[in-house]
Amino acid sequence: MRKQTMRVLGVLSVAFGIASAGFADEKAEVGKDSAKTADSVYPVAIFDFAERNSSVRGMGKQVSDLLFAGLAENPNLWLVERSEMKKILDESELNLSGMVGASQAIKIGHLTGAKIIVTGSVFKVAGKTYLVAKIIGTETSRVLGKSVKGNEGLDNLAEKLAKAVSTVITGKADMLVAKVRTKKDIVADIKKAIGDKKRPKVFISVTERHIGQTTIDPAAQIELQSICKASGFTVTENENDADVLIKGEGFAEFATRRGNLVSVKARLELKALDKNGEILAVDRQTDVQVGLAERVAGKQALQNASAKIAERLLPKICK
Repeated sequence: MRKQTMRVLGVLSVAFGIASAGFADEKAEVGKDSAKTADSVYPVAIFDFAERNSSVRGMGKQVSDLLFAGLAENPNLWLVERSEMKKILDESELNLSGMVGASQAIKIGHLTGAKIIVTGSVFKVAGKTYLVAKIIGTETSRVLGKSVKGNEGLDNLAEKLAKAVSTVITGKADMLVAKVRTKKDIVADIKKAIGDKKRPKVFISVTERHIGQTTIDPAAQIELQSICKASGFTVTENENDADVLIKGEGFAEFATRRGNLVSVKARLELKALDKNGEILAVDRQTDVQVGLAERVAGKQALQNASAKIAERLLPKICK
């Protein structure tokens, strides 16, 4: 698992950040200034546009490249490098098709950390070129649209579309990006998903570190232990006394810097096993945090990833 995780983290070394996805009761750890700034930063992944007829052959990739260049001018958008993103998605047998749907967007968000996906189509009718963009929230599954048309050059049309898409994202982010949830919200949803099922006694061990620094940070493990206890699980430090073992690896790493802001990405992989070593559930999550301090942002990103996995994984280990 570690070798694969390191390979994926290498691929993820790209310049992008994230709108704050932390929990409201933990933002104090990041700092008021950091949280306030991160709230208006949105990570965006751009996919190749689908070509609807033969007269626009080869234009799909051109549109996405031009759109990438146009959106890069918006300081509130942090773009996932498209060539590097392709490597990540290829490992999961996904592609950069313009036919990305809302359900697939959720999985892409888990893998890349992107909160918003921009894709769409290009076609020609009566001599005019049409560019139609779909703006998809990977957390909310909401889809918004924007389009431009004309008989002018593709670069001019793409520039107009970039401005329109940029306006939609920054103006309607509350529809695309999920609202900040408290830990209380997460726990309540986990309890609802489990219902009356028996909760096993769990042992949790997550190896974590911040790449490039010697500091060992148990942020993900502590967060998972806290959520388990709050959700009614018995958490033990004795591996032999547990019904279910939750083990995994987490890494945080510097991504890029813009002015006083630094973006840090985290990757967490967890698996749950029973006493016989049978795998009950496996999950992974990528998260990126923007802040003023690298180590604090890294810790928050690991906490966020841990909480997101907990909500999906814990119901699967109850019978």
